[in-house]
Amino acid sequence: MDAVNLIGGILADPVQLAPFAAMISVTICIIALAWPIIDGQKRKLRLAAIQTTEARMRDAATANRAAKNADPIDSLRHAAPRKIYKAIIQRLNLTSLLQNPKTLDLIYKAGFRGEAAAIKITAMRVILAALFATGAALYFWAAIQVSQPLAVRALIVAVAAFAGWWVPIVLLKNRFQNRKIDIKRNWPDAMDLLLICVESGMSVEAAFRKVAEEIAVQSIVLSEELSLTTAELNYLQDRQSAYRRLYDRTEVDEVRSVVTALIQSDKYGTPVGRALRVLSAESRSLRMAAAEKKAAALPPKLTVPMILFFLPVLFAVIMTPAIIQLMQD
Repeated sequence: MDAVNLIGGILADPVQLAPFAAMISVTICIIALAWPIIDGQKRKLRLAAIQTTEARMRDAATANRAAKNADPIDSLRHAAPRKIYKAIIQRLNLTSLLQNPKTLDLIYKAGFRGEAAAIKITAMRVILAALFATGAALYFWAAIQVSQPLAVRALIVAVAAFAGWWVPIVLLKNRFQNRKIDIKRNWPDAMDLLLICVESGMSVEAAFRKVAEEIAVQSIVLSEELSLTTAELNYLQDRQSAYRRLYDRTEVDEVRSVVTALIQSDKYGTPVGRALRVLSAESRSLRMAAAEKKAAALPPKLTVPMILFFLPVLFAVIMTPAIIQLMQD
């Protein structure tokens, strides 16, 4: 109660409230100014991790090429699931849920390959639903002991279980959106590399393989997708299906344009280099237009933070001396 009375006294007294609000505003401003430095350190650490991962991928690719019977798709598959995950699926008879086309498509687009990923995610949905329901039940029955009817409490527990059931799906969608943003940001650079490789005389398969190795320094996600496309071009009988699957996994408009150009080149024999040159310039123009659009939208977005954080501090600095003087007089 002492803390509540203290907070109430501060809120009721303008003389005490003004320094308190100024302190909060100054703290928030310091955090906002220091955030780019913190973010820069995170970017450096992430770049170092990407370079390490890229070196591992190159070593793995070299080992796979050296092996006679190596399967390029094996390196992209998900690790084997634990026994507990398989036991949950078998005990609850959720095998039919593993064949859900929408869930499998979302898992595939999120970057997880193979049946093991579907088993893990389905088992995690069951585990999280049970944990959320148990936590809600313990909270409402043991912690606070609410006087609501049993039906209301059961409904709350059911809602918590439903939320836990959908948490992995939400995380998968968020991962998929992040992958799309990453691919869209680095696609123009990949297009330039692909254009150079094709115009130097490489085949499309060799160009995709080379771009996948070089672009890993900037984007592991794009490198994985191009590596998988390279494997599909080597193993699938229909090359056009491999191109279409690249767009289906990414759902990026720039990728769809390149896929269409490659399919037309395969079908009608049109020159690939000319189409890639046009698409490369167009992708760079689109990336610049997106950056300009984001920069133009910055002033309206700054209006609300300025009203919430800068104006109260300004009013506190201007009005506090006058209020103190009036109270003293």
